[in-house]
Amino acid sequence: MKSNPASYCFVASVRECPVKLLDASDGRLRASYKIVDHRERHIAPHILSFDLSAQRLYCGFEDAIEVFDLLRPGEGTRMPTTPSKKSKDGLKGIVSALAFSASFTADESFFAAGTFTPTEDNIALFSDSQQVPLMYVGGGPRAGVTQLKFNPMRPHILYAGYRGHASGLVYSWDTRSNVDSPLEIFRTVNHQRSPTNQKIRFDLDVAGRLLSMGDKAGNISVFELDSAPANFIDPIAFETKEYVPKMHFPAHNDVVGSIAFHPFESRILTAAGSRHFIESYSDSSDNEDNSRAEARAQPITLDSTLKIWDLRHRA
Repeated sequence: MKSNPASYCFVASVRECPVKLLDASDGRLRASYKIVDHRERHIAPHILSFDLSAQRLYCGFEDAIEVFDLLRPGEGTRMPTTPSKKSKDGLKGIVSALAFSASFTADESFFAAGTFTPTEDNIALFSDSQQVPLMYVGGGPRAGVTQLKFNPMRPHILYAGYRGHASGLVYSWDTRSNVDSPLEIFRTVNHQRSPTNQKIRFDLDVAGRLLSMGDKAGNISVFELDSAPANFIDPIAFETKEYVPKMHFPAHNDVVGSIAFHPFESRILTAAGSRHFIESYSDSSDNEDNSRAEARAQPITLDSTLKIWDLRHRA
């Protein structure tokens, strides 16, 4: 908040530059955090996330996570996600998603990390006290992970979103039980007809009862989460459940890339937009001399808007 300037900040990652902590009120630089490789070159992380205490900054990049203590100046602590570049063990590839569980202490965080590597076990659970993954989450759709999120009221339930052929799908696991198979799979109506590598983010309401996400066709899907598994689940007896939307409606004329629940009311905020290129078909021999003189085609947008929806009027 502006009343507390020390916390009214955000982080930004730019290629071949240190991670920057910027003041959200005036844009001035408050701090910078260097991540360098063995050649002393700056590494730009693919994912940045504060832990729930806002005392540490986690930066994910290829085969590692760098952790910075925001209360103390100095270098970060590197957590390798794999023993070595040549090793087939560990969490391989670019760390593309991070999520923190509410089951944490001020001195230690419990978090999940996912990668773009298209394997079934490209998600792992970590703790600050150990430099190796606690366990691997399996049974995924063999697609790159774009988002991870823990249920706010049931912090043992982990949700994951994907790209490519698995866009429009969200998987969930109960981290107290069998993490080799998903607990639930949420499917949008058009998930098979709209694969995309664009990141499509989902969100959970503050009570952990609703999950919502968009799709490539501009639709919004709202799922009702099962609140039954409050107790320990028998890892042998449980079966993966599949869900279809409880509510589904058209919202935009382009990809819905992000969605967010209002913290106190039954409203959602949606953001749409994507780059589109118009292809022109002509005889290459006729235009060969003029092709270099023509300006490169600029991308167009079909719908780059923000909208607020009242779910009470759509129930």
